[in-house]
Amino acid sequence: MIDIEGIMSILPHRYPFLLVDRIVEMEPGSRIVGIKNVTLNEPFFQGHFPGKPVMPGVLMIEAMAQVGAVLLLKDIEDRDEKLALFAGIDEARFRRPVVPGDQIRFELEVLRKKATTAKLHGKATVDGEMACEATVMCALVDRKK
Repeated sequence: MIDIEGIMSILPHRYPFLLVDRIVEMEPGSRIVGIKNVTLNEPFFQGHFPGKPVMPGVLMIEAMAQVGAVLLLKDIEDRDEKLALFAGIDEARFRRPVVPGDQIRFELEVLRKKATTAKLHGKATVDGEMACEATVMCALVDRKK
């Protein structure tokens, strides 16, 4: 539904911190599904962990939040003047390691949305198996150019 170029037109993140490759489903204002293809070329694998590469949990949560930010920013007219920042992370649980060659499917649902804040529940799965889940809160703030 949205390829990497479309994602880059919505999010300000860039390599090596853009952690979403594709959006495959979206119900504006309520639900989104994004994909991250995990490769050995990811810079964090050099140190996490040598000989046993595992994607850091905090980066899975970050990728989840980036997918949510696509949903929140997609239909905002002045999105180039906004940033979606973390306001909180609740109930984060990690169920299985994510390793090179995995494809993570992030599914997020909006729990609550106001003009400048939102709360979303997200799940990250690999081959249908839960890798992590969390509730993320974000704040939409003005970006100073």
